[in-house]
Amino acid sequence: MKRVSKKVKYWSPEELLRFIVGVVFSFTLMFIVATVLYSLIFVAQPMEGQSPNDAEFFKLINPIATFIVGALAGLMAGQGSGGVKQKPPENIEGEEDELPK
Repeated sequence: MKRVSKKVKYWSPEELLRFIVGVVFSFTLMFIVATVLYSLIFVAQPMEGQSPNDAEFFKLINPIATFIVGALAGLMAGQGSGGVKQKPPENIEGEEDELPK
């Protein structure tokens, strides 16, 4: 019986790096969102306005979360500088490349 082997596609180092960075940024963003939700829902708040600690916390978290969302969007949308190069088209059997004269 003939054994059929499938080609296994391995990730290039660039693809693996993009994946790891995307996962780390995603988990960081999820942690930030969970922390903010916890602080709003389960921590006692003053009756009027916002506590000074919470105000400073949100001032700190806002640019960090904005940066992470922007970095994730850029990472997932584009290939970045020096991105993955496209594979050149394969020659069809019988065709030969001709050099321009």
